[in-house]
Amino acid sequence: MLQGTGSSVGKSLLVAGLARALARRGLRVRPFKPQNMSNNAAVTAEGGEIGRAQALQARAAGVEPSVHMNPVLLKPQSEVGAQVVVQGRVHATARAREYQAMKPVLLPFVLESFARLRTEADIVLVEGAGSASEINLRQGDIANMGFARATGTPVVVVGDIDRGGVIAALVGTHAVLAPEDAALVCGFIVNRMRGDPTLFTEGMAEIAARTGWAPLGLVPFFEGARRLPAEDAMDLAEHLPRRAGGKCRIAVPVLPRIANFDDLDPLAAEPEVELLLLRPGMALPGDVDLVILPGSKATIADLAALRTEGWETDILAHHRRGGRVLGLCGGYQMLGRRIADPEGVEGLAGEVPGLGLLAVETVLQGDKRLERVAGETLADGVPFAGYEMHIGRSTGADAARPLLRFADGRMDGAVSRDGRVAGTYVHGLFSGDAQRTAWLARLGAATAPGGHEAAVEAALDGLADHLARNLDLDRLLALAC
Repeated sequence: MLQGTGSSVGKSLLVAGLARALARRGLRVRPFKPQNMSNNAAVTAEGGEIGRAQALQARAAGVEPSVHMNPVLLKPQSEVGAQVVVQGRVHATARAREYQAMKPVLLPFVLESFARLRTEADIVLVEGAGSASEINLRQGDIANMGFARATGTPVVVVGDIDRGGVIAALVGTHAVLAPEDAALVCGFIVNRMRGDPTLFTEGMAEIAARTGWAPLGLVPFFEGARRLPAEDAMDLAEHLPRRAGGKCRIAVPVLPRIANFDDLDPLAAEPEVELLLLRPGMALPGDVDLVILPGSKATIADLAALRTEGWETDILAHHRRGGRVLGLCGGYQMLGRRIADPEGVEGLAGEVPGLGLLAVETVLQGDKRLERVAGETLADGVPFAGYEMHIGRSTGADAARPLLRFADGRMDGAVSRDGRVAGTYVHGLFSGDAQRTAWLARLGAATAPGGHEAAVEAALDGLADHLARNLDLDRLLALAC
């Protein structure tokens, strides 16, 4: 089990790289994260949802993602707290203190999922959540030491040298752990080293001397991580670097509860695309070619945030100038004339006006749709593959001009009468090379050779090679026995 000295120390990528490296040795590998908090999710073959990071780790291991790889997923919403997803399905909605009381009820689900994975694997790579040193949350813990104690799983603690203070972070973690928890820790990894690694030789020795933990590796910063999905929206600025001077400019308002933001990854990787992430306080430039409204975990709350920032005025002006707008899932709902939440799915029951760029109305009710889909765009017959993950149904005059036709004959999305505004419930639309090529061609840009999916595979292989060079994999395997 890899636990961290804090959040965002690189645990997810380390598990992905280890999964690929060990799978290439012929081992049956399964990733597992007892509890995750992310609005970047993936749909599994069973029709459930898990954190996007666990789906990537499954891909690295060469297996289909399963709901049992992330049995508890917390998806932050607005006033109602977080949606609690258990083994792929919505279980409850809870605020932070309410969730703490739920943990004893959730532990049996976590242990059941872990037991299932153990029966089908030679090794299970477990990822902790947040920090191992959060002793204020230790009672009832299911994500870090509570899980490790319940299952007898050996622990490796990961520290991030790039953020500074890694010696104190690792030694401090050792200092605050209860003796019974500390006994499960068998080693440490220092991640994201920049520059000359020999400069930290004494640091590794000092950590080992003060903790008694085995030094398992000093991992240099891996640039190829940019081609792999980010887990946290807080990482977007680094994960999707701005490339100035592209043939087409695409602007994306980064809303407070942005979801499934890996939809943007394939576009950000294109050399002829300049992807502008609009943060609070930034105005929409007047010369962008396309505005994308991304997915949201709380559509009505994020629409209010969009208006507060003045982006509604900017988007409407962009459209009047002849610009294009695309809404993805929650962004699609925002483009309509009205969003109604009669049952209070996202908070208080009620309704709000949308941006009015599409003649559709959305009602947020019914079960969440979780499904992998494929088909083609109606206008040009270009194939696509992706997934649906949403609550609500959108209907209206523009929905009579759907954007997509699924392989089973169902239609999805809407297109405005002038053809410059479109919306869809499908995530992953741009991952397919054919669909992305068609969109960029309409904006005057071309896609780079090689393709997105091939680039992701190459990045996973590169990460596995990187870890094989810088970690003691044989010792890690021995510790897991």
